[in-house]
Amino acid sequence: MSKNRILIVDDSVVARQMVSNAINRDPTLEVVGVAANGHIALAKIPQVNPDLIILDLEMPEMDGLETLTTIRRTYAQLPVVMFSALTERGAEATLEALSQGAQDYVTKPVTQTKEEALQYIREQLLPKIKALCAPPSTPPVLERSPLEQGQMGLLPGELKPVVEQRPPIQIIAIGVSTGGPNALAQLLPTFPPDLPVPVVIVQHMPPIFTRRLAERLAAQCQIKVAEAVSGCVLKPGQAWIAPGDYHMEVTRDGVQMRLYTHQNPPENSCRPAVDVLFRSVVKAYGATTLGIVLTGMGQDGLHGCTCIRNAGGQVFVQNQASSVVWGMPGMIANAGLADQVLPLEQLPAMIFRCISARRL
Repeated sequence: MSKNRILIVDDSVVARQMVSNAINRDPTLEVVGVAANGHIALAKIPQVNPDLIILDLEMPEMDGLETLTTIRRTYAQLPVVMFSALTERGAEATLEALSQGAQDYVTKPVTQTKEEALQYIREQLLPKIKALCAPPSTPPVLERSPLEQGQMGLLPGELKPVVEQRPPIQIIAIGVSTGGPNALAQLLPTFPPDLPVPVVIVQHMPPIFTRRLAERLAAQCQIKVAEAVSGCVLKPGQAWIAPGDYHMEVTRDGVQMRLYTHQNPPENSCRPAVDVLFRSVVKAYGATTLGIVLTGMGQDGLHGCTCIRNAGGQVFVQNQASSVVWGMPGMIANAGLADQVLPLEQLPAMIFRCISARRL
């Protein structure tokens, strides 16, 4: 079996060795080259023909952003994972890199021992490498009767009209991971300033990154966007992003709905977790919930979407062709839980139809 070929670009000898050691311990991966800066990396790409590049942000001579821009001119589809520091500067530069075409990122380990750092890289970096290098897969065809299809949702690629008899949507809950910042930057700006419902979002990101993401989106959107603060009241026309390393839930407080953040154990190896948010939204809003799962790896959101469908709410997922990684949305589509499986650009129109739908 052929191995996925990785090029590591980092000015730190220690970082290059650490990442190389972690990758070379995996039988499906191999490091085919290393480079200390962008100039060297650009020269090596045609020589080693990598399947994926791990790219540091801060380097001498040619930094990560400049290198990425140059890579994209010639190698538009070559996956790039940014390797950045967990700092304000690192977060801002990483979000800019994602907007410029990087597929994903991993923050550099801050643990002190070598073994802890290697374990962190194996857990955080290697799964992303494998997901981005994996060839597109054909979703399994699920055999179901027409009754089952009506109850459970769509097969991948199918399109079903909105059921007008359902009550109008009163909240939009979004879960997203790999490729999420760009997906959110495409979806949220389509929401009008008078959006009649609140929006709550879990984007798998560490602290600092979620706040910077919220600030970037707020500058691009007509609705208000902010990182959630525990206790704040949900209001129409506002979107809240769960803070990194905190779960976010919606709770009822009399006639108001409030957000509650906490650090209960991770779910699906994630904190924040989509499942935690979705379950709480269903408890508060029931059948008036619209759950949306966008691009991302793993299966976070699968249980939450089951709860939404069981309560009579609706579930939309991004389709495979427009996703960076069709893990989270693919799991939901293949489980038959999706009312709609749509390209990202078609989601806004369907969302607005659900919001404006009225009881007969």
